[in-house]
Amino acid sequence: MNYNLVTILGPTACGKTRLGAMLAADFQGEIISADSRQVYKHMDIGTGKDITDYAVNRELVPFHLIDIIEPTEEYSLFNFQVDFSNTYNEIHNRKKMPFLVGGTGMYLSSVLENYNLKPASFDSARYDELAAHPIETLRDTLLSLSPSLHNTTDLMIKERIIKAVIVAESKELTSSLPEIQSLNICITPPREVVKKRITERLRVRLENGMIEEAENLLASGITHEKLAFFGLEYKYLSLYLQKKLTFEQMFEQLNIAIHQFSKRQMTWFRRMEKHGVVIHWLDSADHKRAKEIIEQNLIHE
Repeated sequence: MNYNLVTILGPTACGKTRLGAMLAADFQGEIISADSRQVYKHMDIGTGKDITDYAVNRELVPFHLIDIIEPTEEYSLFNFQVDFSNTYNEIHNRKKMPFLVGGTGMYLSSVLENYNLKPASFDSARYDELAAHPIETLRDTLLSLSPSLHNTTDLMIKERIIKAVIVAESKELTSSLPEIQSLNICITPPREVVKKRITERLRVRLENGMIEEAENLLASGITHEKLAFFGLEYKYLSLYLQKKLTFEQMFEQLNIAIHQFSKRQMTWFRRMEKHGVVIHWLDSADHKRAKEIIEQNLIHE
């Protein structure tokens, strides 16, 4: 098969970003991020936006779709697909190999399962029609359209549920992207390893400015409701800063929520495989083995 994309995916805290950067350096590639929160500026620690991960042999591997919009702006799956397509074409025009790297299931599926999305109109009569329904009815509607939701915050805020329903209703599984043939490698460390990494990483982030980052977002005009919209770290930091949770409660509940999110990511990746996406599974971010897989499929076929 003539592959024109390499995708490195995996749950949070599995080491996929660093591995993707090393592989992109090996094969003269550039990285396209598939992370729904790293598109936002000023949200660095909470989203795990460690730019040093992209430094290989003292040079930054080119990366895209990180820090592209303000937190006050809206960014949808449709926006991602448009940005992915444009970036993918630019990288190929430079005779480089694009590496799609990330863990946002819906973003990955939109490329690997070739979604065709229409721009969803949130100013339409359909929005007003949905807004008239109670939130419980809207939740049921959204779950019927998207049974494997990638982000539970979609079920918590009425406005977001309405927008998610409109996006889901506008989706068709026909081709609108460039014709993609992706070689896919998924990093899946043992659960106990991931759980330990998540807890240790959370402690480090809290000790190194994550609370202050949330405070700065609030000071810039971002509301507590918008922080909750961003989910996980920002949701629980918002509750802590509103004194609705103690520090210990915030840490414990956030830690559990990230573990649960990691499990949902793996469920999503397994579902992709059931839908026909061929995935090479690795139980660690093994650079040597991943490089061999790429060499065997990209070079030796």
